[in-house]
Amino acid sequence: MRKLALITILALTAVLALGSLASAGLFGDQALENEKLVVTFYNEVERGDYDVVDTETLKGWIDAKKPMVIVDTMPYESSYKKNHIPGAVQFLFPIPDLKEMKPEEQAKYKKLLGDDEDKVIVVYCGFPKCTRSHNGAMWAKKLGYENVYRYPGGIKAWMEKDYPVASKD
Repeated sequence: MRKLALITILALTAVLALGSLASAGLFGDQALENEKLVVTFYNEVERGDYDVVDTETLKGWIDAKKPMVIVDTMPYESSYKKNHIPGAVQFLFPIPDLKEMKPEEQAKYKKLLGDDEDKVIVVYCGFPKCTRSHNGAMWAKKLGYENVYRYPGGIKAWMEKDYPVASKD
């Protein structure tokens, strides 16, 4: 219930702020696109039953060495190999809603996440519109993990803050 209230407040705040900026002439037609993004994100979080984490909080968790698994859901060659959050592991998820997952893929993902279903799992992709992180977070919940977070800013927000990134050469 607390999570639903927080998500609702954040979504409404974002929509109202974007609407105010649009009415002030600062966004033009972008307000409708932003509203669509917020509503879509809200619906994904509700459907996936996971939590969300922002850039500053995730950085704090990493700095504090909080035990967690960070999952990068982007393609290995074109993204993860070039830039990923330090310590992140890679598991590719598709962009459209992944309603079915083959048992062997479920087992592979569960192995990557580990046996501790109470451990914090943080899932991210490229940027807020990318839904790979939704699929990764939703499937972690479906596989029985309790403390699952989606990091919607993704690698783009991480890099915008000039936080360190890792790469595979």
